[in-house]
Amino acid sequence: MDTAKPNTAHIISTPWGELRPQVDIKPLLALIVIYAVAYFIPFGFFNWLRQGDDGLIQWIQFFCYSFAALFSAVVACRGTNMGTGRQRRSWWLLAAFNLFVAAEEISWGERLTGVGLGFIREVNTQGETTLHNMEALQGGLHVSFIITGLIFGYLGWRFWPKLTAFPRRWFSLYFLPVSAFYAYFDLSWIANLDRIRNDQEIFECLLAIGLALHAWWSFKVYVLSDRSVED
Repeated sequence: MDTAKPNTAHIISTPWGELRPQVDIKPLLALIVIYAVAYFIPFGFFNWLRQGDDGLIQWIQFFCYSFAALFSAVVACRGTNMGTGRQRRSWWLLAAFNLFVAAEEISWGERLTGVGLGFIREVNTQGETTLHNMEALQGGLHVSFIITGLIFGYLGWRFWPKLTAFPRRWFSLYFLPVSAFYAYFDLSWIANLDRIRNDQEIFECLLAIGLALHAWWSFKVYVLSDRSVED
């Protein structure tokens, strides 16, 4: 079984000594910059950054999921080097997941063409052609993000380390903050407190970037370097 992992030999020098993180800390640094710098930029910059529909972050998510779908499919198509069992199937499932979410981000093309499905719009809370905002499904949306973040950020590499479609531990911080944000957001409501501000697009963007980086790293390892993977 191939045990290749992203490079974790990163050393961070600080006034208090050296840090040797075993996970990529760039997501935490990005959140620090967003909330310690971008948050205080005037002229509504932060609100523009965090806005959802047709905003910058939503398009970043669309391109990241599309990128992840493409390279996940390429990894799945590696022939005998990828094997013929659950490795290949897991990569196809990951590719399908990324493609589905990418399509949802642009309302299956409706945001580009203006053409959608009326029967879905009628039961959609935003009047769009998306499944995740359908009235029957939206109630479980936050729970689905919590579970997705836990699967990609911890459960996958912890309990199914041989399935390479699950992101390695190195990418954990792209996913776990998503779970933490939605859990805290819902708990603030359950506890009858004022809900925290809904910055969901910022955290969801981390998830999209994490999947894109995972797909790209896997492409370089299992395709460009022609390293074999066994079931």
